[in-house]
Amino acid sequence: MQIDRIFNISNETEFEKLALEIYSFQYTHNSVYRTYVDQLNRPAPKSIQDIPFLPISFFKTHEIITAEKKAEVIFKSSGTGGERSRHYVHDLNIYKKSFRSAYQLFFGNPEEHTIIALLPNYIQQGDSSLVYMVDDLIKKSESKHSGFYLNQYDQLKTQIEKLQKTEQQVILIGVSYALLDFAEYKPDLHKVKIIETGGMKGRRKELTKEELHSTLKEAFNVDTIYSEYGMTELLSQAYITSELTFQTPPWMKVLIRDTNDPFSLVDSGRTGGINIIDLANLFSCSFIATQDLGKITDKGFEVIGRFDNSDIRGCNLLVQ
Repeated sequence: MQIDRIFNISNETEFEKLALEIYSFQYTHNSVYRTYVDQLNRPAPKSIQDIPFLPISFFKTHEIITAEKKAEVIFKSSGTGGERSRHYVHDLNIYKKSFRSAYQLFFGNPEEHTIIALLPNYIQQGDSSLVYMVDDLIKKSESKHSGFYLNQYDQLKTQIEKLQKTEQQVILIGVSYALLDFAEYKPDLHKVKIIETGGMKGRRKELTKEELHSTLKEAFNVDTIYSEYGMTELLSQAYITSELTFQTPPWMKVLIRDTNDPFSLVDSGRTGGINIIDLANLFSCSFIATQDLGKITDKGFEVIGRFDNSDIRGCNLLVQ
């Protein structure tokens, strides 16, 4: 299968055709996925609505990779909810192509940005797909001021406020609780694009997306807070660029399943479990039933909560 086809999708027809081809490939070559599908005893899918979605918890208990493939790297979740999920990634070039293309689509050329990362827990635990992604973008930024910070908030405040006096666009990517910690230092970031990701990781009380963004906008003196929705088990990310609604790149799609019947989908506007098709997950599983709750709107999709407290990077909310 030509990898380039994944990143050159231009319409829904092409997406569906390729998704069904990848389903057939993964059913044939991924023993865990095939066993799961066979136990459902359902007919072969004729559309993406018919495709069975693998529960994301399988990434904590099984090695999800196509037969005879070796993992180039194993990414691990942060483990906030207990056991860490493991994503066995056969080809890092696919991951790079995915996150680089998505960043370009939503934010422009990283070469033209100074990218600063505030991701302390991901760095400390190691094996993070998020750290790998941001590190790559930092290297591509070509700015000597790009880099990672742990908890040097005074130094970070001074540095960013200085950078705002230049023509360079500053991008600050931070886990939610660390951004709130930084907000207490009252930095003026009026020229900075701030991308929040992850949740509180047990460090702070969970907030709704609206509460979080409202707090950060006031603290940092910005009109917009951006947001990344990704997770260890995926090789693609969705982003909020406005109005608290996530947009996906063309090779990623969200469907919503009925909370009472996980094998049925619900219409737009109704809340249910988030199912994700990530075609970049070619050598693991492209069809994942997450433990997030959300809904599809005419502008994208919203993340509303979780079924439980299990660790899914990118979801900032808990069901109250």
